[in-house]
Amino acid sequence: MRSGEAKAAGEALLRRLRRLMARTASVEGGDRKQLLALLDDVETTRRGLLKECAEVEGEMRQATVRATAIGAYLRNSQVRRGKRHN
Repeated sequence: MRSGEAKAAGEALLRRLRRLMARTASVEGGDRKQLLALLDDVETTRRGLLKECAEVEGEMRQATVRATAIGAYLRNSQVRRGKRHN
């Protein structure tokens, strides 16, 4: 299970992305330096969010494997006791 710190980090990245998107709306089209800085910030935030997504996906995969193993254990234990699993 994800720790509280990991969840907080993901939430912080989402808040940062929202702030960056709000800042983007206020930038003048001709301000090249500010646009480049915003692009860099957005890309850094995007990479952080992708990393968080990969971690969540891994945890979901692990939970699925555990649930499958528990189901198999349950079916096996019922068969040994003479019960049938429908």
